[in-house]
Amino acid sequence: MGTHLDARIEDGIAILSFATQPAHQPNTFNDATIGEFEETIRPLFADPDVRGIVITSSKPDFIVGADLQMLAGARALPRATFFERVRRMQLLLRDLERCGKPVVAAINGTAVGGGFELALACHVRVAADLPAIRVGLPEVKLGLLPGAGGTQRMPRLIGIREALGLITQGKTIPVGKAAALGLIHEVVPADQLLARAVARARELEQAVQPWDVKGFRVPGGEVHSPGGFETFTGGNAMITKETWGNYPAPRLAADAVYHGLQLPIDQGLKIEARNFVELAYDPKTAGMIRTLFFGMSEAKRLKTRPKSVPIKSYSSIGVIGAGLMGHGIAHAAAINGVEVVLLDVDAKAAETGKERIGAILTEAVRKGRLSESDAKAALARVHPTAEYERLTGCQLVIEAVFEKRELKNSVIERVEAAIAPDAIVGSNTSTLPISGLARASKRPDRFIGLHFFSPVQKMPLVEVILGEQTSEATLAEALDLVKAIGKTPIVVRDGRGFFTSRVFGTYVTEGVGMLAEGVRPALIDNAGRLAGMPMGALTVADMVNIDLSHKIRQQTKADLGDAYQPQPADGVIDFMVERGRYGQKTNAGFFDYQDGGKRLWPELTTHFPPAERQPELEAIERRLLHIQAIETLRCMEEGVVQRPQDADVGSILGWGFCPFYGGIASYIDYVGAARLLAECEALAREHGPRFAPPELLKSMAAEGRALYQ
Repeated sequence: MGTHLDARIEDGIAILSFATQPAHQPNTFNDATIGEFEETIRPLFADPDVRGIVITSSKPDFIVGADLQMLAGARALPRATFFERVRRMQLLLRDLERCGKPVVAAINGTAVGGGFELALACHVRVAADLPAIRVGLPEVKLGLLPGAGGTQRMPRLIGIREALGLITQGKTIPVGKAAALGLIHEVVPADQLLARAVARARELEQAVQPWDVKGFRVPGGEVHSPGGFETFTGGNAMITKETWGNYPAPRLAADAVYHGLQLPIDQGLKIEARNFVELAYDPKTAGMIRTLFFGMSEAKRLKTRPKSVPIKSYSSIGVIGAGLMGHGIAHAAAINGVEVVLLDVDAKAAETGKERIGAILTEAVRKGRLSESDAKAALARVHPTAEYERLTGCQLVIEAVFEKRELKNSVIERVEAAIAPDAIVGSNTSTLPISGLARASKRPDRFIGLHFFSPVQKMPLVEVILGEQTSEATLAEALDLVKAIGKTPIVVRDGRGFFTSRVFGTYVTEGVGMLAEGVRPALIDNAGRLAGMPMGALTVADMVNIDLSHKIRQQTKADLGDAYQPQPADGVIDFMVERGRYGQKTNAGFFDYQDGGKRLWPELTTHFPPAERQPELEAIERRLLHIQAIETLRCMEEGVVQRPQDADVGSILGWGFCPFYGGIASYIDYVGAARLLAECEALAREHGPRFAPPELLKSMAAEGRALYQ
C-alpha cells in the first residue's frame, strides 16, 4: 500500500494531512505510513520556524487504525522484533507529545484504533460536528488491545472508571459524548475545523500533557484508591460475565490499565506493548481478524458475486407471509428504501404484519436509532394485501410461509402466475431442499433459496442457497438484493438443512441427547456457554420450539425413509411433545417460564434421572463443539460449503459460534486435523457413528493440511 502525507507550513503552523493509498480506502497505519509520518514530523520538532503542528486528513475519515494485513504477518517474526515494531509507534508518539510545540488533532472524520491513539497523543483535539463521526478504541472486538498508548492515555485523561469500560468493551462514541467525557477539547462546525485547529495551535502557551506535569494524579482516583478498587473489581467481574473467560483481549487490556497506571507512563507503555504482542501471536486472534474483519468485509462487498452479471438495483419486491419471518424481511427492505408488497391469506393478516413492522420502527425511534420521518417513510413503503395480482411489477418475491412442502409449492405456482418472466422467486426455507421446491417452478433457473434468520431486524446473515438449476444471473441478482437491504450473505449449495440449520442442529440435538444419557441438564447448558456458545443447547431447543424440531424430524424421516439415522435426542423430543411441553411459546419446555424468568423444569430429572457419575465439563464442551466441526467438514466434503470463509462467517452470524476462534472452520484449524481426527474417532467409539470422521478430515490429517492454507 502506498502512502501520501501532505505537509505544508502556513505562518509558522505545519499542517499534516493524511491520504494513504489506495485512494478509495480510509487512512490506516502500516509500516510505510508510520515511516513516512515519522520522516515528515521529526524535522518539524527541531525546525525553529515551526511554532505548532496540526494533524488532519484529506479523506472523509481521519485515521481508522492499523492496516490489519500488516498484523497478519506478525507471527512470522520473532516476538522481540515485533515488540520493537510496536514500541516504534509508541516512542514516536511520546516524542510528539514532548516536542515542546503544540500539536493539535483536527478530527474531520472517524478516528478509531491507532488513529484515535494518535489524537490522544496530541495536546489538543478539535473535532468536526458531524453525527457520523465515531471515535474510540475498538481493538478488543478483533482480539487485540490498543497498542499505541490507548490503554495509558485514555484513563489518564478521563479516569479509570469511564476509560476501562470503553477500552474493554471496544466502544466507539460520537464526538459530542467524547467531548463531554473530556476526550475531545472542542467540537466545531465542519467548515471551521481546520481554522479552529490552527488557532488552537497558535493559542496554546504550554505544550505539555497532563501526565508529564510533576505531581499528576489520575482523575477520579488512582488504581489503589477506593474508587479504583471498586472499578477494577466490578470491571473484572463484568469481563468474566460477558466473555465467560473465552476472550483474552478484554482481560489483558484491563491488565495493561491496572499495572500501567501504577507506573510512569513510559513504563506503562511497555506493559501495553507486551500484552499487545501476546495477543498478536495468539492463534485465536488470527482467526478473529481473518473472519471478523476480512471475512465479513468480503461477504458484505459480495466478493464471490459473478462479475459478468450487471449489478441490479431494486425498487420493489414481494414477501409472501406476514408472520414473524415475513414481516421481518419486509421491514429490512422498507427501511432500506425498497417498496414491499406484503401478502398473506387475508387482508387482516397482512395488515397485522404491517402493524408489527410499525412497532419495530417505533422502538427504533424511541432508542434514537431512527428519525420519526424516516420511520414514517419506511412504513409507507409496505403495502399489505391478500391479492397475488398486486405482485405484478415486483422484481423479486420471497415466500416465507410455513415449512410445508405442499403449501410452498402452491404459493410458488401462484406467485409465478403473477410476476414478470424475468423476476426471481426466493424461498425463505431453513430445511427443505431448494431443488425439490424448484420442481414446482416453471422457471427453476430463476428460483433460489434466501434463508433469513430470526429476528430478521437483528440478525444480519442471509444464507443464499443454489438449487440444481439456479442460474449465475439469479445468484448475482439475489446477492444484490441482500446487499441492498443491509444484510450479509454467504453462498451455499443445496442440501437438507443447507449449512447453518444442519450444523447448528447438531449442537442442539447433541445437548438434548445427553439428557437421555443421564447428564444433568444444568451441566449441559452451562457447558455450552462455557465452550463459547451464546446459549445452552436446552435453552435453544426451547427458543426454536420443541414441537417444530419434532415436525422437522418427521418430515426428514418421511423424505429419507430407511436412510434416516435415529439420534439420541429423538426419544427426548418425542417425550416432551407428548406432554405438550413445546418450549417458550407454551411457557413450558425444558424450562418453566414465569414472571419474565425461567428455571429448569423440576420434573426433568425425574423423567431423565442423572447418572451417578457425571462426565467432566471439558468432555461435554468437546462433544458440543466437535459435533459441529464434524458436520461442517461433511458439508465441505459434499460441496454444500465450498470456502472456509463462508463457514466462518455463516457460523458466527448465523448461530453465534465461538467468535473468539474466528468461526467453525477456524476452530477446526485451531484444534488441528490430527488432534480432531483422533478425538472424534474416540467419540465415535463411545457415542456412535455421528462422530465418525469424514474422509476430508482423514486426508487433512494425513497431509498435515488445514482449511486455511
